[in-house]
Amino acid sequence: MGDIGKLSGKESGHATMYSGKAYTPGTGNAPRRIVRMDTENGYDDQPERRVPRLRPEAEGKHRSDSETQRRHVREHTRGTNDSMERGHDTDTGRRRIARLVESQEQRERPRHSHEKRNDRQGHPQNTQEKRADRQGHQQNTQEKRADRQERSQYMQEKHESLKNLSQDSSEKKTDAKKLSRNGGVSSTGWKERAKQRRKKKLLIFFGSVGVILISAYIAVAVYFSGHFYEDTAVYGIDCSQKTVEEVKSEIEDKLDEYVLEIQERKDKTEQITASQIKLQYVDDGGIDRMMKAQRAYIWPIMLFLDRKPGEAVAFSYDREQAKNRLMGLDCMNPALIEAPQDAYITATDTGFEVVREVMGTTLDTEKTIDVVLQALDDGAVHVSLEEEACYVNPKLYQDDEKLQHDATGMSELARANITYTFGDQKEIVNAALIWDWIVELPDGSFVIDDGCVSDYVESLAAKYDTFGLPLEFYTTIGTTVTLSGGDYGWCINQSETVVDLLNALEEGYRGEKEPVYLYSAMSHENQGIGYTYVEICISLQEMWCYQDGNLVVDTAVVTGNPNKGNATPSGGVWAIDAKKRDAILTGEGYTSPVDYWMPFNGDVGIHDMQQRSAFGGSIYLSNGSHGCVNTPYDQVQMIYDVVSIGTPVIVYE
Repeated sequence: MGDIGKLSGKESGHATMYSGKAYTPGTGNAPRRIVRMDTENGYDDQPERRVPRLRPEAEGKHRSDSETQRRHVREHTRGTNDSMERGHDTDTGRRRIARLVESQEQRERPRHSHEKRNDRQGHPQNTQEKRADRQGHQQNTQEKRADRQERSQYMQEKHESLKNLSQDSSEKKTDAKKLSRNGGVSSTGWKERAKQRRKKKLLIFFGSVGVILISAYIAVAVYFSGHFYEDTAVYGIDCSQKTVEEVKSEIEDKLDEYVLEIQERKDKTEQITASQIKLQYVDDGGIDRMMKAQRAYIWPIMLFLDRKPGEAVAFSYDREQAKNRLMGLDCMNPALIEAPQDAYITATDTGFEVVREVMGTTLDTEKTIDVVLQALDDGAVHVSLEEEACYVNPKLYQDDEKLQHDATGMSELARANITYTFGDQKEIVNAALIWDWIVELPDGSFVIDDGCVSDYVESLAAKYDTFGLPLEFYTTIGTTVTLSGGDYGWCINQSETVVDLLNALEEGYRGEKEPVYLYSAMSHENQGIGYTYVEICISLQEMWCYQDGNLVVDTAVVTGNPNKGNATPSGGVWAIDAKKRDAILTGEGYTSPVDYWMPFNGDVGIHDMQQRSAFGGSIYLSNGSHGCVNTPYDQVQMIYDVVSIGTPVIVYE
């Protein structure tokens, strides 16, 4: 077998293998060995340069060198195995190990003389092959020189390492293991190559990532050149990732469903729909401009920016139909409109207060039309007539300072609450009435006008005074007579009543009160006559006495003789002025004692007349009294018990 050559006088640290050609002893075509060279990027198998055979005298040295070479092969084998464990190509490593082992076995096998002879004989036959090999080696001369320099440097490092290992056995073992794991290659070289491989992998990785990112960027840019960005909106429509045509289609659909809601007062709403005004979409290119303006090539930035409002959507509608629809709404119907009212002062039981204004529902027609049409132009879906100030509002509001001041000032004068009673009728002097009597002075203060109070008392007298006034009386016999005379009835003392009322107002008096009277009657009912009275009919010579509306006496009487100028006064109402017992009546030419005396008109009165035995009929025309009403004794007694001073006496023909 051939020997492993030496380079630069030192042992080679590289593994050696054969070229793998078939070898036939005696033919001279000895297999060429392949030298595995360490390079920066791994191993490089190169054909071994032909080395002249050693002379016999160098055989012994050659054998010793062979032992060294075998040791290197074993180290290289272990290094290769370690390299395989670290992730090198497993199949390639296994083939190389097999070739190295086979080559080593051939070198160790004893060579016979005829094999050597055959080698020498076969050598000329391989001349052409050797020349070709040498030419191949020459082409790689520069590479081999670099390899030899690297190996030389490595051997120097190795000797230095072995020298250091001899000083410390533990360090020597550790370094030996490292060398074995590295397959006889320096740790520094292996790390450098590993670093280069990592750099290469990183470059490949980042290059791949870059290609992916660029591809993704281009793909997204192309996508957003025809689709809107996220959060893009127009006319309330979300355009995110939609095409122009899709957005236009949605706009048309939305316009078909368009409704303008009109908010009115009192929480009432009315609507105008798209079909009522012939609303339709007009494509003016606005959506296309939005797409062109969104700049798809800077989509990474645009995704994080706030979106600007989209362009306004163009549409058209029939304005005349819109006006007609508006005028047909309830808010424009005069029959349903409530007029506004100003705030005002009103009287209460304790004074005055300001009543809140009434806003009403009256609209300014022209302004309302303009506001609604503008809302339609803007594509609005809601418009508030209140917020747009379309209503006609009051001029005075509850919080008006002047109103509040007046209410407070007048309340101080209207604390009184006085009730005047006239039979079943009542007249109340309260804040509502006093309000009309209050006048404001130039300095802003308030007083009660005396003239207004005087006018009020005068109105009471005109309404309830009956004294001296004619009245219609329904008689017992069923006739109605007019009574205009007499001294019976009500008569208010107006001057004193005014003073009394002003004092009560100033004090704030609250309660019932009577006017001050000149004349007073027994009642305010039945035209002031009441239901307890005496009724006398001259023509019938009959007298009736009523108590609380019940007839208690019905008797014939004898009245004054009209033929002698002593006729009993009639046609009026008089009040009984007195009630006396056992009175003596005196007159011109007569004196007459009586048991019951009830005068009602001066010397004319009702009394008993015991001297008479007959009453009624026409006696009064021939034997009548001096003007008094002569009454049977038992009847006059009953009347005396019923009547009282002031009881009315009605006398008529």
